Amino acid sequence: MTHRVYIDGHVGTTGLRIRDWLAGREDLEVLTLPETDRKDPDARREALRQAEVAVLCLPDDAARDAAAWAEGSAVRLLDASTAHRVDDAWVYGLPELTPDQRKAIRDAPRVSNPGCYASAFILATRPLVDAGLVEPNATLGCHGLSGYSGGGRPMIEKWEDPAQKLASLPFSAPYALNHVHKHVAEMMHWTGLGAEPQMLPAVGPFRCGMRVAVPLHAGMLRNGANGKDVWEILEARYRGEPFVRLQPLAEGEETHEHSFDPCACNDTNRIELHVRPHPSGHVLLLAILDNLGKGAAGVAIQSLNLMLGCEETAGLRT
Repeated sequence: MTHRVYIDGHVGTTGLRIRDWLAGREDLEVLTLPETDRKDPDARREALRQAEVAVLCLPDDAARDAAAWAEGSAVRLLDASTAHRVDDAWVYGLPELTPDQRKAIRDAPRVSNPGCYASAFILATRPLVDAGLVEPNATLGCHGLSGYSGGGRPMIEKWEDPAQKLASLPFSAPYALNHVHKHVAEMMHWTGLGAEPQMLPAVGPFRCGMRVAVPLHAGMLRNGANGKDVWEILEARYRGEPFVRLQPLAEGEETHEHSFDPCACNDTNRIELHVRPHPSGHVLLLAILDNLGKGAAGVAIQSLNLMLGCEETAGLRT
C-alpha cells in the first residue's frame, strides 16, 4: 500500500530534511507543490485535502490556517510548528513521552511535533517527575547549545554570511535572553512542572547538533537520591527504545574536551542521555541530539510512520 503524504512548507529547514529522509521510500508518495504554486492558498488547500497525512512545516499562523483548511476532510495533520504543542485537541508527537504515547499518536487525527530543546529536556526530566524523585514545583535550569540551523533560514543566512564573521567564532553566543523561549510552554506542560525552568539557549559556529544540560541540585532530589538512582529511573523508562540511548553511568570518570560533542548524533534520529553525578551530591543531565534530526524532522517521521501504520523506524538512522 502506498500512502500519500503532503509536505506544506517543503523548502524550509525542517521540510527539506523531512523530504530528504523520505526520499526513496517505496511505501510513500510524497507530494510537494512546484515553486509557482507553493504559496498559493488554493493549491495548498487542495493538495492538503487530497493527502492521507499532511505535514505542516510552516510558521505558527500559517499552520493554524492550514489546520482550519483540513476541517471536514479525512486528512490527518502533523504540525511541526509551535502552534499546537500544548493544545489538548492535538496529541504531542514524542513517542517516548509515556508508555501509551505511541498508541495515542497512531490513532490521532492531529499530532504536534515537539521542539528540539523541549524533546531533550522532557526526555531527561519527565521520568524523574513521574517517579517522584523531582518535585513538580522544582525550579530547574536548562542550558542549550544548538547549531545555527535551529534558528531557521534567517539564522542560517546570518551565520553563513562572510560579512558577519560568525563561522570562525571561537565561542558560543547566548541568544533570546530577553524573552520567554517558545519551547518553555511545552517543557512545563509535558513534564508536569509547575515552575518555569530558566532557559539559557546559545548558538555555536556549527550548522547542526545540540547539547542540552539540566543541572539537578542535590537539594531538589527527594529522599537523598543520587546519580545512580537517577540513572536507574531513566534506564527503566528507556530500556529497548530504538532512538533513546542512555549512556552508562559514569561515576568519577574524568571527561575531556570531546566528551560531549553536540554534533555526535548528527544525521541520525538518535538522542544520547548522560547522567553525571558530582561529589557534592548534585547530578547533571546531558542530552545530545541533532536539532534537525530527533529535534525536528526525525521525530516527525517517527510520528508519521506510526500514523500510517508503518514500521516506526522506517527511513530513520540510529
